[in-house]
Amino acid sequence: MWSIKDKLSTRLMNVCVASLCKAKQLEKAEAVIVDGIRIGVQPDVVTYNTLIAAYCRFVGIDAGYSVLHRMKEAGINPNVITYNSLIAGATRYCLLSPCLDLFDEMLEMSILPDIWSYNTLMHCFFKVGKPDEAYRVFQDILLKDISVHPATFNILINGLCMNGYTENALMLFRSLKRHGFIPQLVTYNILIHGLCKSRRGKAAREFLTELVEWGHIPNAITYTTIMKCCFRCKQFEEGLKIFVEMRRKGYTYDAFAYCTVASMLLKTGRITEAREYLGYIITSGFSLDTVSFNTIVNLYCKEGQLDNAYRLLYEAEKEGLESDKYTHAILIDGLCRTGNFKEALQHLNGMSMMGFDSNLVAWNSFINGLCKAGHFDHALQMFESMDVKDSVTYSTIVHGLCKAGRFRAASKLLLSCIRGGMRILKSDKRFVVDGLRSSGLSQEARKVQSKIRLAKILHY
Repeated sequence: MWSIKDKLSTRLMNVCVASLCKAKQLEKAEAVIVDGIRIGVQPDVVTYNTLIAAYCRFVGIDAGYSVLHRMKEAGINPNVITYNSLIAGATRYCLLSPCLDLFDEMLEMSILPDIWSYNTLMHCFFKVGKPDEAYRVFQDILLKDISVHPATFNILINGLCMNGYTENALMLFRSLKRHGFIPQLVTYNILIHGLCKSRRGKAAREFLTELVEWGHIPNAITYTTIMKCCFRCKQFEEGLKIFVEMRRKGYTYDAFAYCTVASMLLKTGRITEAREYLGYIITSGFSLDTVSFNTIVNLYCKEGQLDNAYRLLYEAEKEGLESDKYTHAILIDGLCRTGNFKEALQHLNGMSMMGFDSNLVAWNSFINGLCKAGHFDHALQMFESMDVKDSVTYSTIVHGLCKAGRFRAASKLLLSCIRGGMRILKSDKRFVVDGLRSSGLSQEARKVQSKIRLAKILHY
């Protein structure tokens, strides 16, 4: 029987382990447990649950499950929290099969799942695109008379929106409200995000009004979601009004909102205004994340200030901010804009040495630069040399060939893209077919249209 002193010591050890796990220092957390055992302080189920949750979050489900084995060897029985952490870890990586196996294992050990077990399983089904199975989990919750948590409804609404059933999510939301469900701000944010994703900006703004009427205060997530939706729907002035309201209410406390506005201004050619917003980020001393950093690099490249872009890259990396594949794609695009294709190619080839497993974005950027400069044969050579291509790669080359008046070659490439199972843009098809017709090849244009329809039937 442990003394009170032993229990206090174990509790102190658990606090230390939890703090180290939160700081991602898992080796030190393990060392604390080893040292504790050495001096006679025994870990308990809380100790191992903390470790399992950390390993699942920061390393992977296998690492978390290995702790479960150690836990059993130490004679400590896992509980529902143990398995909830493992199921959550599997869900994070969209691993449905391990999720179901863990759920079954829990039942075999006579550990009764709680509402969080079902919530996480339901979320996993939604994440892997199985909304019907997710809804069946919700029905199980009701049939087993398990007390439903507000998060259950939020997961259900979010899952429906995630899978394209925004209208169903809205009907469920209205039905729940009629039956006494009191939605929180997070519920409204989920629906607003779903509506914005389906380009229903007007309905999203109506929900913004409704949540205020219900006594909630919109947060940065609410405003940023609607602002991005406005920009995506080309309602630029409406989006800027949302941003002004965010600033007035004090929600623009980081660089993200400013970078969202600056990105829109860059895409619409309003370089001077974009420079003002990004200048504010720099002078205000906001800590830059990778997205913000890339936006500033993009501005420099669009203005032809490559020296400033590289200087910023050097300073950022010196401060510990890591560049990503988009950073280098932007730099390659900037080099192509100035006609420096040789250096752009050297930069592209050097990305593998920087540790990037996939540089498809950068390759697409380089090919796009070649096409814009009229170097279509060089672009085709690069295209043929690529091991991996996506729909963006094909679309870039198709547009380039059409620009050069090589519509037959473009049509062959377009068909090979469809036969490879990739979706094509409507504009790609239109450019090719219209180009063939304008070249006096109307019969060939009809054949291409027919082949495209057939390829879609066979591969979509």
